[in-house]
Amino acid sequence: MLIKGQAAPNVTSANQDNNPVNLSDYQGHKNVVLYFYPKDDTPGCTIEANDFTALANDFASANAVVIGVSKDDCGSHQAFIEKFGLKVDLLADTSGELCDAFGVWQLKEKNGVSKMGIVRSTFIIDKQGELAYVEYGVAPDGHAAKMLEIVKTLNE
Repeated sequence: MLIKGQAAPNVTSANQDNNPVNLSDYQGHKNVVLYFYPKDDTPGCTIEANDFTALANDFASANAVVIGVSKDDCGSHQAFIEKFGLKVDLLADTSGELCDAFGVWQLKEKNGVSKMGIVRSTFIIDKQGELAYVEYGVAPDGHAAKMLEIVKTLNE
């Protein structure tokens, strides 16, 4: 698992429009809030995406971009964005490269059954490309507001 102060993994993945997004493209320009979630259009994931969308202008004012990641494909991401009017980019990590690089693909237990899946996690990458914040096992309610407060401190 990653820890605060480490260099963020330099990975590239397609967004909802099938355009490549490389995390290093933001280095020197913007802070990045990179959040991993299990699946498009599920209850917790919808809460989280809607909360980040509601604060999109505040994140932009704090010189930060918010990017969600799941293993859903670009078409699923497009439908999720359209259904809820989301204002965040969503990366399609269909290969699992990002999940592996950030250590979020883990054994999870639900209803007594163990299986591999994405552990809801968030990473804040500062303008220098370092992990300024790392949280595994995120609860969606109120999470976006908490991340905004942390991002604001990076600009001080």
